[in-house]
Amino acid sequence: MSTEKNVLVLGGTVFLSEAIAKHAVARGHRVTVASRGTTGEPPEGAGFVKLDRATGEGLDALRGEEFDAVFDVARVPGYIGPVLDALADHAGHWSLVSTISVYARNDVVSDELHEPTAPDSTDPGWEIYGASKVACEQLVRDRMGDKGFITRPGLIVGPRDRNDRLGYWPLRFAEGGEVLAPGTPERRVQWIDVEDYAAWLLDAADTGLTGTIDAIGEPLAFGAFLDGVADVLIERGVIAERPNLTWVPQEFLAEHGVNPWAGPDSLGMWVPSPEYDGMQGRPGGPAAAAGFRASPLDVTVNRWWDANAEAPQLKAGLTREKENAVLAAWHRDPDRVAHHEGERHFTVPEPGNLKYEG
Repeated sequence: MSTEKNVLVLGGTVFLSEAIAKHAVARGHRVTVASRGTTGEPPEGAGFVKLDRATGEGLDALRGEEFDAVFDVARVPGYIGPVLDALADHAGHWSLVSTISVYARNDVVSDELHEPTAPDSTDPGWEIYGASKVACEQLVRDRMGDKGFITRPGLIVGPRDRNDRLGYWPLRFAEGGEVLAPGTPERRVQWIDVEDYAAWLLDAADTGLTGTIDAIGEPLAFGAFLDGVADVLIERGVIAERPNLTWVPQEFLAEHGVNPWAGPDSLGMWVPSPEYDGMQGRPGGPAAAAGFRASPLDVTVNRWWDANAEAPQLKAGLTREKENAVLAAWHRDPDRVAHHEGERHFTVPEPGNLKYEG
């Protein structure tokens, strides 16, 4: 166990920031959670400061405090600057959770970034999500220098993901029957487990790791991903055999109103190719070299199932009625897609398609 530290988690009540706070408490740190307190309670064992970054309310309660490590998941640069002004000189290590949406291109792996918004921008719009995060990164680098650690996660999955992108698949498989699968089995998918991510961020604070790194595991073929999900459910006795998957071309899915990624009428974790090949193919080696350890897929799926099995309820995704209608249409005319190549009209949540609600 690491030496006890004074830790501040800005947020701390939702998904990733909550996981960071819980892990920090479990490691024996003195943890303060600072947030508006409107999205949940801080983890047991953590202190709480009411902080409204839009108005500055609560900053005085933190001003002058000494923190060994600060963790921030904010996406609005105008809300980061005042916190840095108040705390930067009293923080030993500052970890900003950014996003791979800072990259200007999704179709290829590229290091080109969006042009940043103004550093004092308070616009919370998701349409400028990536550009806002670029500005947030610059603020942290400018103020924290060699004490700043910036990570750019891809899709974060786990039991508290409000979009249920991972959860769609084990719940769907448990229902049985013919299952609609998107595109081709070779299509890549990539993620980072929220528990692994939180643990790594705390390890980085312990060791003083700095710099800017993508936070992502290695990509996996979608077919192998679905096989892995099924294997967990078979081992647990939830299903007897792997599901009957029907792989339907993405052009046909678009024509019939099936959406990628997350939200209504979507197939979780899938995004179209080639438009998002780069987003789902960033190298995981740099994170691994910096100490990140990705859990095997079965561990990630088991974590999700353990947290949801007692009251399984899909919060987002394709309904059974919609799925059955699309499958019926496909079986009636599987060649129809050949007449519609190049006419895809996907609705992909942009640019907040990777938002983690942390």
